[in-house]
Amino acid sequence: MTNSQQPLTARQGLAYGLLGLPLAFVALPLYVLLPHHYAQAYAMPLATLGALLLGARLLDAAIDPLLGRFSDRLFAHSLRAVWTAGALAALALVLGLAALFVPERFSADLPRQPQRLLVWAALALLLTYTAYSLLGIAHQSWGARLGGNELQRSRTVAWREGCALVGVVLASVLPALAGLPVMLAVFSAALALGWLAWTRAPAPSAAPTTSPAPPPPASLWHPWHSTAFRRLLAVFMVSGIASAVPATLVLFFIQDRLRATPAQEPLFLGTYFLCAALSIPLWLRAVARWGLARSWLAGMLLAVAVFGWTATLGAGDVAAFIAVCALSGVALGTDLALPGALLAGVIAQAGDAGRHEGAYFGWWNFASKLNLALAAGLALPLLDALGYTPGTRDPEALRTLALAYAVLPCALKLLAAAALYGLIVRPAAAGAGQPAPAAHPASPASPASPASPASFAHPAPFSER
Repeated sequence: MTNSQQPLTARQGLAYGLLGLPLAFVALPLYVLLPHHYAQAYAMPLATLGALLLGARLLDAAIDPLLGRFSDRLFAHSLRAVWTAGALAALALVLGLAALFVPERFSADLPRQPQRLLVWAALALLLTYTAYSLLGIAHQSWGARLGGNELQRSRTVAWREGCALVGVVLASVLPALAGLPVMLAVFSAALALGWLAWTRAPAPSAAPTTSPAPPPPASLWHPWHSTAFRRLLAVFMVSGIASAVPATLVLFFIQDRLRATPAQEPLFLGTYFLCAALSIPLWLRAVARWGLARSWLAGMLLAVAVFGWTATLGAGDVAAFIAVCALSGVALGTDLALPGALLAGVIAQAGDAGRHEGAYFGWWNFASKLNLALAAGLALPLLDALGYTPGTRDPEALRTLALAYAVLPCALKLLAAAALYGLIVRPAAAGAGQPAPAAHPASPASPASPASPASFAHPAPFSER
């Protein structure tokens, strides 16, 4: 069991966070490589591909709240039940990813039968997304149940997201350098190691090891009773859409707008995610000084300041795009490490710590995947309707691609920054200036608690994150 007042040691943090590596490893192929792979390797039309991804991701998002409730049931039963379900989900995840990226290994005729391939891809996506969601929600819930103050929660998330960025870097370079079969083999090995490390991670102090009569789960809509959760989720969704659009279009932009070679693609993606990983310790220092919400706001503004220039880049501007990738990666560090820590604080503030983390993370992942679904389901067909096709050299089509890839996300990120300031930062600052009302000593939502709304904007009393 962990002591919520003691930060994780490096060994404990790695034991918990290592599973984040394969989970992020699979996320990049699913959300970035898959659209481009099916358009190029199997000549699937962008409109069809967009509809497929939209439908699959919407269905995937819709079941996440249910998977969150299931995760809470597993935690209420025993930690062994959580690990067992995680192992089964991991096996299904490996099978589903292989079915998606190398369907010809399952049936040699699939690539030559578009309708059959479409059905195959839809079923494989459903299997992969479901397994990925269950494993991810259980892992996120575990981290939130470790507790601690604002800085400690941030460090727990940072271990997970730091390992995740290593996984993303591997996933960004392996397909181009070694091919899809090697990528799948490395992913499978990393997933096995991550699960094994998870079984040796610090156990949540609030989680019972056994429970012969687990309490009934909370209502599916329970998290929505929290005003703080609704506000945080609104900011998270707008910011997530701003990130999902360029994630969907990045390979099209690199190949058609920049006319970069395939060998240069790992350099761009690797630079982006490596700089994100290296920036996390710096953002942790920012949290200690400014608090979680203000640090996230700084990251949003930095992202807009550096990414907007991408719209001016054209053929041959490789060095400039690498610089944009590096600085945008630094800004990405806040999107990865801070929102999850804010959510853990909201859960504690609502008095649901150690009981209903799965319900919250189920809706959290629902929002995240809804963002990705909208990005693929709207951006790809819109580009298709406006005349853009992969491989085009038409100046007007490439200008449309640049606007969709760079300008639209910056506008959305500015909207997210305004929402963050108006819904969280400013109310917290105003509340911090008011005298604290009396509260029951046992109240989990006590104003003196590090999980209170004021702590979102101010580091409030804690020694370190």
